[in-house]
Amino acid sequence: MNKQLQNIFFQLLRLGLWGQGRLNVDHRLSAEDWQQLYTAAVKRTVEGLIYDSFNFLQEDQLPPPSLRMKWAIRIDQIERINMKMNTVIATQYQFFSDIGLSPILQKGQGVAQCYRSPLHRVSGDIDWYFESGGYIEARKSLKKKHISIEDTAGFSLNYRYQNIDIEHHKKLFDIRNPFKTGYLKNLQERYADQYQYLKVEDQSVRILSPELQLLQVNVHILKHLIALGIGLRQFCDSARLYHTLSSQIDPDALKKIYRDLGILQWTHALHRILVDLIGLPITDVPFPYPKDIEINWIVDEIWYAGNFGYQDERFEGGKTSSLSMHPDGANRLWTNFRRYYKYAPMEVFFYPLEQLYSKLIGIDRD
Repeated sequence: MNKQLQNIFFQLLRLGLWGQGRLNVDHRLSAEDWQQLYTAAVKRTVEGLIYDSFNFLQEDQLPPPSLRMKWAIRIDQIERINMKMNTVIATQYQFFSDIGLSPILQKGQGVAQCYRSPLHRVSGDIDWYFESGGYIEARKSLKKKHISIEDTAGFSLNYRYQNIDIEHHKKLFDIRNPFKTGYLKNLQERYADQYQYLKVEDQSVRILSPELQLLQVNVHILKHLIALGIGLRQFCDSARLYHTLSSQIDPDALKKIYRDLGILQWTHALHRILVDLIGLPITDVPFPYPKDIEINWIVDEIWYAGNFGYQDERFEGGKTSSLSMHPDGANRLWTNFRRYYKYAPMEVFFYPLEQLYSKLIGIDRD
């Protein structure tokens, strides 16, 4: 996709995400242009947002009717999956609560409620965290129900439930620096009385406080960027969270959390990306960022790597290895480690070590 069409893509993304503005183009888009835009949107998991931009286009700016129909069918599928996920969330939350566990819904559908059209956000999976050692008890409850689970690197497990992907996490935050474990525990305790509740169908589901929800989403983005990439959807998640929660957070407290965890420089870069690329109003950014912070190469990586780096066209035909199933994965990881070191040095340093450690001893066995 050329730069001109890429610019149009981000205009459409911002139109759909924020629900205002207009598309500025100096020529009519061809059917081939629209096909490229559709393919790029699907690859980056933002086809729902691009679809929402159609309400703000003039008649001669819309995609061809055949593609519009194909797009509408895909959106209908996304809506159905999201409704199914909401049913599963309500059912599982009730089940885990009934057996004495304290589940917290992470990211995903909780963040979707910050969108203009929550059902148009492309879903990944359902993520649960359990307080008070509940991870092991939840795992045992799944085994009793004869649900097949897979323990994974990074201290998590996953399984399918009613054809929906579910993950349970031992760690609430994707912070790799082991010297911050005590700090994160104290942080959870400090905000323990500020949990919020989200209505999912008829079930009140617990989610994190605004500050911790932002922290969780933003460090998740960092984790995957350090590795092999992440979709634009997660950046839209962060932008919509900041926009929705801006009046509820303590900017000084949030900045201190980022600084204490050693990721303030990364957060500055993220904030500029959200403003310059995603269209987050500067008034929703909780504290100023350096105007000269470099983001161009990060923006390029976000665009080319796509969702978790699996479809990066730059590495088509590259070799896989025992270190990574991604084409040329080992070299790509090393390159990312060097690039992101100045933004979050301890997270980069401990990322491969934690992955290795969790593979060796982090798996629970009966």
